[in-house]
Amino acid sequence: MTKKIGLLICVLAAALSLSAQNNPNGLAVGNKAPDFTLNTPEGKAVSLYEFIKGKKLVLIDFWASWCAPCRAEGKNVKAIYEEYHGKGFDVLGVSLDNKAESWKKAIQEDATPWTHVSDLQGWKTPLLKLYGFNAIPAIYLIDGEGTVIAINLRGEELRAKIAEICNK
Repeated sequence: MTKKIGLLICVLAAALSLSAQNNPNGLAVGNKAPDFTLNTPEGKAVSLYEFIKGKKLVLIDFWASWCAPCRAEGKNVKAIYEEYHGKGFDVLGVSLDNKAESWKKAIQEDATPWTHVSDLQGWKTPLLKLYGFNAIPAIYLIDGEGTVIAINLRGEELRAKIAEICNK
């Protein structure tokens, strides 16, 4: 019984990974990521297209303070950031929080050093339709031109892809 459950979990994970890579309702690998402008916790407006200028690779991380899987993957992203930031890699954290206090507290607790932005509209943000996701964490790797390189990679797959690009 345990083996059957494990196999089912693997099949479902593979199917989700494939559908995430080629989401018919959103971005696909090779598409240009839509530009957006949101504010940092300090109120500074940040445009995606301005943010990516001069960078080799940017990870857009859609997350929220209340999302345990987001916060767990954030630890992996932080380790990757520390290793590859000097090689042209950066992260833009886009929060789906609707309470500024919770958002700011999570950034402080997790000590994530990258730029964070939000419109504080939670699940009502227009970015859901713009990017075509309906669950978080939603992770998009884009190059310095805004082209989507990969979608929803996690853990070692994410690290390997970033290493491949940043070590060129």
